Amino acid sequence: MSDLVLNGRKILLIVGGGIAAYKSLELVRLLKKAGAEVRSILTEGGAAFVTPLSLAALTGHPVRQGLFLPDDETTMGHIELSRWADLVVVAPATAGLIAKAANGMADDLASTTLLATDKRVLLAPAMNVRMWTHPAVQANVHRLEGFPGLHRMALIGPDEGEMACGEFGPGRMAEPTVILESIKAQLAAPARRSLAGRKAVVTAGPTFEPIDPVRGLTNRSSGKQGYAIAAALAERGAEVTLVSGPTALPAPPGVRRIDVETALQMQAATENALPADIAVLSAAVADWRIDTISGGKIKKAPGGPPALALIENPDILAGIAKAGPRRPALVIGFAAETADLEANARAKLSRKGCDWIVGNDVSADVFGADGNTVLLVTGDDAEAWPRLSKAEIASRLSDRIAHHFAPNT
Repeated sequence: MSDLVLNGRKILLIVGGGIAAYKSLELVRLLKKAGAEVRSILTEGGAAFVTPLSLAALTGHPVRQGLFLPDDETTMGHIELSRWADLVVVAPATAGLIAKAANGMADDLASTTLLATDKRVLLAPAMNVRMWTHPAVQANVHRLEGFPGLHRMALIGPDEGEMACGEFGPGRMAEPTVILESIKAQLAAPARRSLAGRKAVVTAGPTFEPIDPVRGLTNRSSGKQGYAIAAALAERGAEVTLVSGPTALPAPPGVRRIDVETALQMQAATENALPADIAVLSAAVADWRIDTISGGKIKKAPGGPPALALIENPDILAGIAKAGPRRPALVIGFAAETADLEANARAKLSRKGCDWIVGNDVSADVFGADGNTVLLVTGDDAEAWPRLSKAEIASRLSDRIAHHFAPNT
């Protein structure tokens, strides 16, 4: 998305306490480079990781840390800053800040500002994997995403990877470049309700086909691209149903998520989401499932590994493309390929009967990453996109979808 979206816009950055706070300095640099004006609030915890001087030098403005300025007791910073900003960004958003925002607690400048603002809020969570997956944190996240209207808060990330504590899993703060794209999308959304009144169904993530109670067949997929597409369509005003295989991602703001596990479950949920105007089927559906699932754990035996009989899973993309009167007006599939991207994508377009195919080059480090290289195939045309963040790919694809339905806009 063009940096013109940020030119002259006012961003209030709240820096929470966590090792990821150092990334907030790079985020400020990127925002300033794009033409935005940035002011900052530094929490007590955040100040343990970055200094007020660093933030002040990069933003060009004094850093606010307390509810009242020591030299002016009449200044109410939480009101002043919340009204000044076009967008409030919390990066990193700690479990504590998320809990305060979700439950209306206001005991410092950061939490009071979040409660006082009537502007959009974007949070970039960062915490230990066990904290992120704790039911209390997840309940607070869902509460934030369920707030009505302008009070609803959007989240970007967290990413999955190695933590500073040595553990691995979801909880890493999204990279500054990814947060930047999400900020652009948040600011562009009010003027780009180009899909208002349209219904969309998006599939994302892997499917998991059980072999026995502890093993299964699956595909490598984080779900990030599909979730980003669902978020981008919702930002443009579409009513979005996201059918998701097993992932560690939170539902995008304003999106109805249906959680499934197997390909059969995904097929049923996707068909039940019809009728729709748009279908974007980006999930990595397992091609096969076990003919007979064992009721107990299969044990090692002297004769070697067991013989597993496989049967084909339903072709969800082809089924939706041939759904008759319930077929969406625009059906988009994904083709994950390691070689001959355009040839394989075109072959899939013809074979499946869909309208567009997004050819996805998975020969490099794509799974779980925040960037990707794709080829959009639409009939006789093929448009190669450079390596972009998955958020920017989603934004471009959603813009193309909006143009398809309103070519004169």
